[in-house]
Amino acid sequence: MDIIKVAATSRSTAVAGAIAGVIREQGQVDVQAIGAGAVNQAVKAVAIARSYLELDGIDVVCIPSFVEVMIDGQERTAVRLRIEKRCTSTKIE
Repeated sequence: MDIIKVAATSRSTAVAGAIAGVIREQGQVDVQAIGAGAVNQAVKAVAIARSYLELDGIDVVCIPSFVEVMIDGQERTAVRLRIEKRCTSTKIE
């Protein structure tokens, strides 16, 4: 599974395009961010990606979690956003 790493300086529209592209190809992607600014950009990117995918008739859900990652020998806590295609059930009436 792909992990898209987001920084506070990341352009949210560029990240959104990456999210949408992976969702179209694989159906799910993880977005990872460390720090308030990076998490802000990641959440904005998910909202923008949702609007991009809506044009293709794809709806997504976001499942947030915390993960521990090693950076330069130090353990840091990251926010990981799992983005998946929403399962739609067809109702027969």
